[in-house]
Amino acid sequence: GDEGCTAHPYSNLIEGLKDGQIKFFNPQKLDDPRYDKLPLSIRVLLEAAIRNCDGFYTKEEDVENILDWQQQQNKAEVVFTPARVLLQDFTGIPAMVDLAAMRDAVAKHGVDPSLVNPKCPTDLVVDHSLQIDYSKCAIQNTPNPGGGVGSNHSQNPSRPAPSRPLSRGSQCGGQQGSCSKAACSDLPASSGRPGGSVQQIENTPLLCPFHLQPVSETETALKNQEMELSRNKERLQFFKWCSNTFKNVNVVPPDVGAVHQVNLEHLSRVVQVTDGFIYPDSVVGTDSHTTMVNGLGILGWGVGGIESEAVMLGQPVPLALPQVVGCKLVGSINPLTTSIDIVLGITKHLRQAAIAGRFVEFFGPGVSQLSAPDRTTIANMCPEYNATVSFFPIDQVTLKHFKKTSDQEKLDLMESYLKAVKIFRSYEDPSEDPQYSEQVIEINLSSMVPQVSGPKRPQDRVAVSSMKEDFQSCLDEKVGFKGFHISKEKQDIRIPFLHCGEEYQLVHGSVVIASVISCTNNCNPSAMLTAGLLAKKAVEAGLVVRPYIQTSLAPGVGMVTHYLNTSGVLPYFSQLGFEVIGYGCATCVGNTSPLPEPVVDAIKQGDLVACGVLSGNRHFEGRLCACVRANYLASPPLVVAYALAGTVAINFEQEPLGVTSEGKEVYLRDIWPSREEVRETEEDTIISSIFKDLRQRIEKGNMFWSNIECPDSVVFPWDHKSTYIRSPSFFKVPAPQSIENAHVLLFLGNNVTTDHISPAGSIARVSAAAKYLLSKRLTPREFNSYGARRGNDAVMTRGTFASIKLQNRFIGKAGPKTLHIPSGQTVDVFEAAERYQKEGIPLIILAGKDYGSGNSRDWVAKGPYLLGVRAVIAESFEKLHKNQLVGMGIMPLQFLPEQNADSLGLSGKEKFTLAMPDSLSPRQQLTVKTSDAKSFAVTAMFDSEIDVIIFRHGGHLRYVARTFL
Repeated sequence: GDEGCTAHPYSNLIEGLKDGQIKFFNPQKLDDPRYDKLPLSIRVLLEAAIRNCDGFYTKEEDVENILDWQQQQNKAEVVFTPARVLLQDFTGIPAMVDLAAMRDAVAKHGVDPSLVNPKCPTDLVVDHSLQIDYSKCAIQNTPNPGGGVGSNHSQNPSRPAPSRPLSRGSQCGGQQGSCSKAACSDLPASSGRPGGSVQQIENTPLLCPFHLQPVSETETALKNQEMELSRNKERLQFFKWCSNTFKNVNVVPPDVGAVHQVNLEHLSRVVQVTDGFIYPDSVVGTDSHTTMVNGLGILGWGVGGIESEAVMLGQPVPLALPQVVGCKLVGSINPLTTSIDIVLGITKHLRQAAIAGRFVEFFGPGVSQLSAPDRTTIANMCPEYNATVSFFPIDQVTLKHFKKTSDQEKLDLMESYLKAVKIFRSYEDPSEDPQYSEQVIEINLSSMVPQVSGPKRPQDRVAVSSMKEDFQSCLDEKVGFKGFHISKEKQDIRIPFLHCGEEYQLVHGSVVIASVISCTNNCNPSAMLTAGLLAKKAVEAGLVVRPYIQTSLAPGVGMVTHYLNTSGVLPYFSQLGFEVIGYGCATCVGNTSPLPEPVVDAIKQGDLVACGVLSGNRHFEGRLCACVRANYLASPPLVVAYALAGTVAINFEQEPLGVTSEGKEVYLRDIWPSREEVRETEEDTIISSIFKDLRQRIEKGNMFWSNIECPDSVVFPWDHKSTYIRSPSFFKVPAPQSIENAHVLLFLGNNVTTDHISPAGSIARVSAAAKYLLSKRLTPREFNSYGARRGNDAVMTRGTFASIKLQNRFIGKAGPKTLHIPSGQTVDVFEAAERYQKEGIPLIILAGKDYGSGNSRDWVAKGPYLLGVRAVIAESFEKLHKNQLVGMGIMPLQFLPEQNADSLGLSGKEKFTLAMPDSLSPRQQLTVKTSDAKSFAVTAMFDSEIDVIIFRHGGHLRYVARTFL
């Protein structure tokens, strides 16, 4: 630690900033030429190892190994102490419950319980899942207009009136009386209420953010609201108690985070200052979106509940020193290419390069063309290509982005610190490029040309520049995946028709449906913003969309709504005929009307290949209309462009989109918004407004949150009637000792996953957990899921091995049952464990290969521990799960190579004895003896001395509790 710096092994590296008021460890003072060659993500690991070097968790050997990364990558095991931990509520509950129980345990020994706090700063984001995850009722499906609050008159001074008749079904409606869309238009676009679920609880209607009409809710949702509040109250009270009582815990209350990502970003600091020391921000988290912060130059990745709890308690994260793949971006971006084209293009390249489990670090002159939101989106996608992180070192773009949240003085301090320790980059300067692992992936951004998919299958990609020729070849080709086989003489046919008293003509390739849909895989908010700015410039240039084209805009929820409202582009969308549909208010839903009859008749008369252009992926299979034979998926701005052109058979370079009423030709390049324009609107208008909004909400606090009463005691007053939060009994079980005459609780095969060990889904009505909840007078409708009841050890212990897919060799068929060996009865796993505990018999598990693979779950080790399992003997372990077992005081024992339960002739019905030596060491061989006089050797799977010490104390929790005693 930083206290007592005189004794710190690296105190000679300490330097000062701001006339010595702020100190930092400067790895450059090692005067080691290897430092300048290290990837910047590894420099962050090195700084953390130097600063936290205590000789116990982090040793000087770790520092040397990281510095020698070129030789040690993929070989050395090192540790990483992140600057903070990020929990979302579901995983946060068990971690905080354990800390509260630890306070009870130390208080019983006469120690001041207020000393028990997380050692590592912890952010707990209470997400909406808290309010909607219980009864999977309609509340789950009501959209969350997660957008602005307050008035936006300034952005939208004059909303142009629609230039064409409103399409059918465009009355806002429902029981509350109705209004036309135009009548809504004077209201500020974003005065829809923020967030979704808290208002549900306060019993106010959810408003559609576009028409300000209540969104219809089903009866079940309303019936459930009262229950929701009473049910969540105790969890929210507990969270509030945590935020008031524990030091180092910051709870972000529900409904403050307009958007999850913004929340993560709001908590991000780039650098942290603690006890007068400045150092890089870094994070591990249980949230699936944790990796997005690497886009801002903050090193971070996702870990399981048990690992994050260990970090909170002061333990570093163990990791094999990773290989770092350099990803070099060169070339300049094509003007028509949207952010999402680039993100998906880069993701596709990385998916093709086998980089599982490695760090990816971006470099090269192309990186500075990517905005901060582009970078965070790419970083957020890293699970798609199995990298641990996708790291973008900090540069001027990152600093500019943080101007939204930091004052200039902080930014100056940040910049001078980052430059002093060389964690700051200028991407244009190749002399700063580090040396990466053998592999460098070069991606040329100019090769990412805008594409559309179609006309029949989403996997058939067509470059926009060759769209005209491609459509012509589709007409020529035989009927197949792409062809329509239209004979030459019929290809130039024109069919006139009347629409609203005007005459129009349809030809092959005419666009009759254009739908801008915000859909996760084809759209990010900036693509929708590009489409909106294009619509604005088209209106200003005097272009119109032909009124027979069925146009629609489905903004989706959350971020996109905020983007469209704040930037003031919505009125321009509607002026081109793109009216909002698909939100959940009566207006929004009623707009998927069929094509006008004259259009359908004209298509049939000429046997025309008419086109639909969409930016979602939903309409591919069940196409919107049987008479529309060609459907293309395109980015939102291209949907607007093809709607303006009225045809897909166009070469945007050479042909105008349209002609104004004055006869002037307008080309797509004339009105296409530049990346700078989009970035500027995004950074200056939208992101500032989101952060401002978020700051206001956090300062103002949330009525609902501030009205929750919570106890102000130092130890938590557990409610014995509670079925959600209970004090767990981890501290009552004695520390590990020799195992004598243990029975086998379960005899398992290969590939037992964490889902088998600790299922997360709903609680089956015939399960042990159900019996317990029924005994507490709950009805099956109130059972909820295992995930929601993670704060109750009685439910989670009963849910351990409760998977209906569990293959137990004692039983011979799948199911959550086992054999109680002394009586020969087949019973629930929990019931068998309970009987063994009453008889004082210790338990072990026999398993095959890859025991504990799958997602990390916090109860996969806690559950077996509370069932009385003292060791697991398996052919091999998933590494993460093996660490979790050690962290709970369960011994992971591995059969010797080529041996397993079958080769040793074990039936699983024997009794097993294992003598624990006085001095255990990592990977030590131990002998197991059975009641039928067999004996065999196993390897104790401890990786380090720390593992042995933690195990000897009975796991992390008891180890940390003992440090307080």
